[in-house]
Amino acid sequence: MAELRTLGPESWREFVTAEGTAVLVIGKNDCDACNTWGEELARFLAEDQEFSGVRFGKIDLKQRGLIDFKKENTWLAELDVLPYNVIYRDGQIVKQFAGGGAERLTNRLRNL
Repeated sequence: MAELRTLGPESWREFVTAEGTAVLVIGKNDCDACNTWGEELARFLAEDQEFSGVRFGKIDLKQRGLIDFKKENTWLAELDVLPYNVIYRDGQIVKQFAGGGAERLTNRLRNL
């Protein structure tokens, strides 16, 4: 079973650049849709067996110290909808989508 890790200024880079597949959920702590998606994803991961080799992390854009994350991901300034999900493979972005939903996420992971 995988778990949803909370990432911060000191951990995000290693998370997204490591080998293998990683899902990064981007949101804000005062965003109801972000909190709902985070809770749904955590429940899903607690029972899931299929994606045990995938890393899952979330990052709160309101967290202090994320200037490097924001500078290196200039596309963040264009986001209109949160939560936003980014799937990385071996450090490269391979899929991105707004919103939540375990079924939407699993479909994208299966199609990689």
